[in-house]
Amino acid sequence: MPSITRIPFGRIGHDSTRVIFGAAALGNVTQEEADRTLDLLLEYGINHIDTAASYGASEDRIGPWMKRGLRNNFFLATKTGERSYQKAYDQIRKSLERMSVDQIDLIQLHCLIDDVEWDEAMGPDGALKACLQAQSEGLVRFIGVTGHELRVPRMHLRSVAHYDFDAVLLPYNYVLSTNAQYLADFEALEANCKANGRAIQTIKSITAAPWGADATGPNKFAATWYRPLVDQADIDKAVAFVLSRSGIYLNSVGDINVLPKVLDAASRYCAGEIPTPLQADMHKLVVERDMSNLFV
Repeated sequence: MPSITRIPFGRIGHDSTRVIFGAAALGNVTQEEADRTLDLLLEYGINHIDTAASYGASEDRIGPWMKRGLRNNFFLATKTGERSYQKAYDQIRKSLERMSVDQIDLIQLHCLIDDVEWDEAMGPDGALKACLQAQSEGLVRFIGVTGHELRVPRMHLRSVAHYDFDAVLLPYNYVLSTNAQYLADFEALEANCKANGRAIQTIKSITAAPWGADATGPNKFAATWYRPLVDQADIDKAVAFVLSRSGIYLNSVGDINVLPKVLDAASRYCAGEIPTPLQADMHKLVVERDMSNLFV
């Protein structure tokens, strides 16, 4: 059976598969489609789900899985995008209800990169206070922070200096690694996290480019908000590039139809069947697939 390596998720005492199921992929699917995706996750031994209150129907689709007695199969993470205490607390309670669970393993402050929003969320009546209250009540176990954009590594460093978060999540792929400033900031955050036992989750591993003119047209072939790589050989390289960075996690793709290719690539990389790509291989891929940075 295919399998994906498990490593300690930071300091918290859980061994997570190096590929985390990005449940944004469930945002606009039927329960039947979601259940077929669950079968795939179980086949590959995926034991970590990452969703968010804002991911459409995602939490609602996960709820029936938990009712089937599968709660102990998964480390369950979600996110709140609210910035004030009461709204964030209410949203956390609603996420528990939607997913039919009594406790969330990891609650994350969602996409915290704006300075004004950061001040509110970290303030005396902010979302962090709600997370801490939920933690004290046993509703959540651990607390993390996530973000997009080129400034996110620096903002995460600011966040972990303010509060000792258990996990961070941010973009990482080959194209981003060619941005010298982003790579330097990413590596500074990585060093900080490893020194403090903080888990590092990455997103956007198979991003090719922004959609551009195809964003809503008939040529849009995936549910992702970016144009993904879709050929298996291309995905093999992109996934191997991310997983070759030791100790970090790859949050999978936001499309249930592309997902099998990501899991297949990760499984074969973990089995030693896919080599770590050379820089020349990745550069060739960028040229051939007209890849560009999603963030400007």
